[in-house]
Amino acid sequence: MQQPLMDMQAAVQDFHRARQRAGLQELAARLRGEPADLLSYEEVRSKLKITSGIERGLQDVPLDAIIGSVGRYTDFTRTFLPKQKMDAQRWARVKLATLDMTGVPAIDVYQIDEAYFVKDGNHRVSVARELGFTHIQAHVTEVRSDVPLTQDTQPDDLILKAEQADFLRWADIPRNLPGVDLTLTSPGRYADLREHISVHRYYMGLDRVEAIPLGEAVRHWYETVYRPVVDAVNRLGLLRDFPGRTETDLYLWVAEHRAAVEKELGWGVDPAAAADSLASEHSTRPDRVLARVGERLAGVIGADRHTISPPRRWREPRQAPSCAAAEPLFRNILVSLDGSETGWMALEQALILAGSEQGRILGLHILDVQTEPDDEGPTALRQGFEERCRAADIAGELALSTGTIAHEVTARAEWADLLVAPLNHPPGSGPLEKLRSGLRTMIVRAPCPVLTMPVPAFPLKHAVLAYDGSPKAREALFVAAYLGCRWPDLSLMTISVDIDPRVVMDNIEEVEAYLTARGQRTETLPVASDFSSFEVASLVREAAKTHDSDLVIVGGYGHAPAVEVVLGSTVNDILRTTGRATLICR
Repeated sequence: MQQPLMDMQAAVQDFHRARQRAGLQELAARLRGEPADLLSYEEVRSKLKITSGIERGLQDVPLDAIIGSVGRYTDFTRTFLPKQKMDAQRWARVKLATLDMTGVPAIDVYQIDEAYFVKDGNHRVSVARELGFTHIQAHVTEVRSDVPLTQDTQPDDLILKAEQADFLRWADIPRNLPGVDLTLTSPGRYADLREHISVHRYYMGLDRVEAIPLGEAVRHWYETVYRPVVDAVNRLGLLRDFPGRTETDLYLWVAEHRAAVEKELGWGVDPAAAADSLASEHSTRPDRVLARVGERLAGVIGADRHTISPPRRWREPRQAPSCAAAEPLFRNILVSLDGSETGWMALEQALILAGSEQGRILGLHILDVQTEPDDEGPTALRQGFEERCRAADIAGELALSTGTIAHEVTARAEWADLLVAPLNHPPGSGPLEKLRSGLRTMIVRAPCPVLTMPVPAFPLKHAVLAYDGSPKAREALFVAAYLGCRWPDLSLMTISVDIDPRVVMDNIEEVEAYLTARGQRTETLPVASDFSSFEVASLVREAAKTHDSDLVIVGGYGHAPAVEVVLGSTVNDILRTTGRATLICR
């Protein structure tokens, strides 16, 4: 009799130690703001509207997957440490029986997806975990739910799970979109998802002048609205920007961000552009945060933040190895309109490009402070814009804004692939005139190439590429090669100028190799001389005249403003003297 008594006392002491750990576990959970309780099966069943079960017989059940209890969910912690003092004798007897050769009977559990709830055998589970077991035998009754549960499910998750269950039943997702995961991580958002589908169904009914079955609307919404946004999210890798969130979370965020941007801009916005903008503005990734800080600092000190920044996302996926693989590069063409003749010429040129690019025109007119949008001038401008777009059969949207032209244009250029601007006021020749030029500001700060128009619109036939081997000149080479793919009749001349003849020939060889790899060719004009920026611009002007060129293609500003004042700027001199349309690549 002495040995069993000693064993019982030892088991009771083990219980009290386990109960002490339970108290510490609950305290730590409170400090972390996390729940440490078991889930109530009845609460889960009620919220998920589970009504029936299927007997699955005797199975080995993972102890870590048991997350709740039918009746004793307040008596144990989430890891089944005992909390009630009066359970000491019972817990100790179960432990002794577990260690005895006779063992203990299997427990009874309900199974919902990957989670289990104890119907009978809570103490057996507690002792088994205390002894370090990983599994326990259980009679399993499986209850079906469309909502997944795992061992990580917390009490607060039940609100979200209940909303998910209601949404899945309403939209009949298992039947209408089998295998599709529309999981959200924030309570209240399933109502927003339901509204998206309902609005889509409403407009489908207007288009077809008939009532649309809900199931058909769900499938059509998924294919035409949801899927394009999620494809853009995955293509841009944005799940890395928002860890712990799902594709459907990002679908809603992108949709809301897109709607807000469209309201602010007065233009439609591509889902991929909206997704990229969302990440740029709100991602917690260190590189995104540093980029935002850098832009704010640049704004404070008045720096040209795009002077040394890398190419935009539109540039990266379109580095096609051949003309056959080239995709349209300039789908969204921004045109600054001021009502002048050169402004209308810029629009006509943009329409020609949009016709080749299967693109659209984003028109922008900056109002004077005292001008209202419905005044005679803006109204006539809008009518002229719409008439020209309609005649060219090109989609176009005109936005009216206020502020300085350079600031508004460059801010909106974030949503464009090309900026077309009239060359009404080229940068002056004086030091301060150069730096104060609004056109220079647009070229430096716009995150896309800028096409300046001092002449009437033209189809691309002849172009001159000014190439010096710099990173921005390589961007100009990329765009020149692209234009050669999209406009097969385009002839190209490349001019390279440097004081060192070897540098000149290296540049020419680089251009020829790049174009040859893409099935294209160029005439070349190598020039080695001691030169100034003005002399380079004169050489480019003469090459354009000799070649009868419509277009000059050049890299953007390469010097800091202070250096520009001293040494001059080839870009400024080309804009001021060539009299040709000029495409400046950043």
